[in-house]
Amino acid sequence: MAVSVPGYSPSFKRPPEIVRLRRKRPRDRGAAVPPALPEPTPRRAALAAGLPLRPFPTAGGRGGAATVARRNPFARLDNRPRVADEAREEPSRGPQGAPGSHLDSNEENNLLWAEASHERTVTELSQSQHVSFSESDTTPSEGTELPADWSIKTRLLFTSPQPFSWADHLKAQEEARGLVQHCRAAEVTLPQSVQDPKLSTELRCAFQQTLVYWLHPAFSWLPLFPRIGADRKMAGKTSPWSNDETLQHTLMSDWSVSFASLYNLLKTKLCPFFYVCTYQFTVLFRAAGLAGSDVVTAVISPTTRGLREAMKNEGIEFSLPLLEESGHKRKTREANLECEEEQAASDEDEEESFSWLEEIGVQDQIKKPDMNSIKLLREKHEVQMDHRPESAVLVKGLNTFTLLNFLINCKSLVATSGAQAGLPPTLLSPVAFRGASMQMLKARSMNVKTNALSGYRDQFSLEITGPIMPHALHNVTMLLRSSQRGSFSVGMHAHEPTAVFNTCLPPSRDPHTKVTHKDLANCGLHPKTLEQLSQIPLLGKSSLRNVEMSDYIFNWRS
Repeated sequence: MAVSVPGYSPSFKRPPEIVRLRRKRPRDRGAAVPPALPEPTPRRAALAAGLPLRPFPTAGGRGGAATVARRNPFARLDNRPRVADEAREEPSRGPQGAPGSHLDSNEENNLLWAEASHERTVTELSQSQHVSFSESDTTPSEGTELPADWSIKTRLLFTSPQPFSWADHLKAQEEARGLVQHCRAAEVTLPQSVQDPKLSTELRCAFQQTLVYWLHPAFSWLPLFPRIGADRKMAGKTSPWSNDETLQHTLMSDWSVSFASLYNLLKTKLCPFFYVCTYQFTVLFRAAGLAGSDVVTAVISPTTRGLREAMKNEGIEFSLPLLEESGHKRKTREANLECEEEQAASDEDEEESFSWLEEIGVQDQIKKPDMNSIKLLREKHEVQMDHRPESAVLVKGLNTFTLLNFLINCKSLVATSGAQAGLPPTLLSPVAFRGASMQMLKARSMNVKTNALSGYRDQFSLEITGPIMPHALHNVTMLLRSSQRGSFSVGMHAHEPTAVFNTCLPPSRDPHTKVTHKDLANCGLHPKTLEQLSQIPLLGKSSLRNVEMSDYIFNWRS
């Protein structure tokens, strides 16, 4: 008859003590072998009673014998047989390491929780760092001035420890004065720090002046920017021109006059730049002296093979600045050579195959391949970059005038169906032009409570929405430098198809020629803004995402 021992179950159906979850720790091969662990109290009692017992799985065997024990499923999480080497290399828990010790169990559980938390924290940190660096094309940079950003922003959210209440509820005189300052291109110079921004009339008028932009066409019930992918926003809006050809012709006629007026202002350096926003692509025209170019330039993005072929047929010379000579162009040449060889071989095969069909008299029953299909297959490498940033087209010099006529007469410039059917492209400009409508960016300030160590603290923010062009972004940052005492941060949302406008342009023919912007003094921009936009773009295919100013030093990420 077996002697019953309290708290012992030979078949492990009822674990007598607290189940201890052990975690595999890194082993040191050179560590000394710890002394053998003492037997637990229930096992000592069972051995004293003369009961047959299995070898203890956590010990290295009785009397130093290295025996491999049967696996106890309650001993470890990985449910893997434990070898003798692991038993010897595991650190000793001391004489009180029995499973029945509640203190030791709690300490080990706490250790396991700390190790798991540490691993989870490190994993999350590495993942967050990987995401942040993968999302950003460039590393964080800092300086006293921001780089030129030619993308159109749709939303700016400024935050600062100083309030933005000075930007709300402008007086009638301040609003009128700000509009007049914009029309007259008045230069406003503020001190480095404004002591009381809410009482500074000069600051409030300058802020009103910064929010002005010019638009054509203009319909108060219809959002005209952005145009790419805006069918859902325009769905259900009233568009009386969609089924009226006479009205469509009138709208296009007025648009052509406004477009030609803008180009003339650009050519005479009275307008620094402007945008043409269609439902398929966007065009940025820049005057000579901006972006490091000594001639008028136009960048179109994104483009398709059909558009590029149509421009070639019109005699417009252009380049693809994002395609590197050593990369895509080399592959294109190799692909062209392979296509030519395959074409010659296929022509010979086709002639032989068709001659064989004629001999057996079934040539009329076999359908010959369509030449257009063969051409599309051979030009597959050109179609692959359609609607991508790499498809951006650069037009320079006198070819921009040919591009102007091409766009005016291009029938595919206006959608023939959908919510944008019959609607001319949107013209955006920082200065007035013929047929333009004066518009205002929307700005509002907010005050929220955020958690802090000592309770709650005020967090002030300023939100600006609308088609925010490069000059407006620079002017706002200059104003906030003075009003917020050199301490603020801003998150930017850009219209993604326009981010490619930050691509560095190819150098001019004479690398020693220094491009100057002195002739652009009457273009309507602040001298500091003009100096910034005249620099060579450095952001590539990306645009500014986050900007932080601390002690009048910018730190930005794109």
